[in-house]
Amino acid sequence: MFSNKVTSIGQSPIREFAPIQEKRIEEGTKVYQLNIGQPDIVTPKEFFSAVNNFDESILAYTNSKGIPELLETFEDYYKEIGTDLTKEDMIVTNGGSEAISFAFLTLCNEGDEIIVFEPYYTNYNIFATQAGINMVSITTKPEENFRLPKKEDIEAKITDKTRAFCITNPSNPTGRVYTRDEIDLLCEIAKEHDLFIVVDEVYREFVYDGEFISFSSVKGMEDRVIIIDSISKRFSACGARIGLIASKNEEFMAHVLKLAQARLCAPYLDQVGAAAVLKNTSKDYINSVIKEYKNRRDTIYNRLKKIKGVQVKKPAGAFYMIVKLPVENAHEFSKWLLEKYDHKGETVMLCPASEFYATKELGIDEVRLAYVLKEEDLIKAVNILDKGLFAYQKALAEEKSVSINKKPGVVLNKEQYAI
Repeated sequence: MFSNKVTSIGQSPIREFAPIQEKRIEEGTKVYQLNIGQPDIVTPKEFFSAVNNFDESILAYTNSKGIPELLETFEDYYKEIGTDLTKEDMIVTNGGSEAISFAFLTLCNEGDEIIVFEPYYTNYNIFATQAGINMVSITTKPEENFRLPKKEDIEAKITDKTRAFCITNPSNPTGRVYTRDEIDLLCEIAKEHDLFIVVDEVYREFVYDGEFISFSSVKGMEDRVIIIDSISKRFSACGARIGLIASKNEEFMAHVLKLAQARLCAPYLDQVGAAAVLKNTSKDYINSVIKEYKNRRDTIYNRLKKIKGVQVKKPAGAFYMIVKLPVENAHEFSKWLLEKYDHKGETVMLCPASEFYATKELGIDEVRLAYVLKEEDLIKAVNILDKGLFAYQKALAEEKSVSINKKPGVVLNKEQYAI
């Protein structure tokens, strides 16, 4: 009855756990959400002021490329950060998600391939399914701090169907900030094999260690790099669905415009607010947000390191981290923690990391944590996680004991099933 594309899309644990979260909240349990990248940072007042002062009598369609004032402010923004993108190189989109979808649809025929580096942002899979293309994953390892693999390992995945690399910098979900060497390597491979690079740079401001380097800064890559951007995270404006797709490749952008025209335009009022927030928000706001996230990162990292059996690498950017837990199945533990456990009326919502991997056996005992809560809430959440891990292990041991002791003639003492 329904399309293969839709039925092949799996259910996200975030969506699966949502009804459980709602039920716990209704019961009076406080739930600390570390599962989703929804910041609790206050959105700049400039956004709301611009929308409230909108005085046109008709809320009309806008140009499919975006309203002029927003494109101009994006151009000024890129000049400030040293990126040579003009308004002619840009199209405003309904969030960064639509920008990625447009890139895949423009670059690929059905059956073509996009190479990604796992773990990667899971929604890329949905955009690929919509476009009828295949995501080919190359594994990066936590013990190597998720560094890009060697050239020969990357090239081994390239086929005559490969059209592009897709990469997030800084990374969601790992927090990796790619070095100049890694960026130069990927650009070198793209040039040698006539490929594009789709770069999701929505977290570019949030770098705490090292230096952010845009793929668009690499000379000779102007026609091959496609920039994905958004105001969602930068200005804590996820509900304002304003993103951007940009490239110096005129032919590519001309084709993207056809897709933009088919959906008519991005929301007018959100564009008005975005133009104001980009133009008028002070650097002090951004600097304070970066400082806040760095403090949060340090807080959650230092406390996680103290939990027995937990393994984690300190992320250099964005506001995510992959955490290996002392459990066999992080999905089952995360569901148990949310559904059946609380400490003094409070619990934690996690995001199992397996959905960020294409390789089935990877990420089973990992979660992705988003440190988007204020410091005192992060401390409480990690303490609950610590206590929850102990309670879960104890519950499993007791369950195992009961199960084994039901067998005729079998009796175990505590030491034989203790964890």
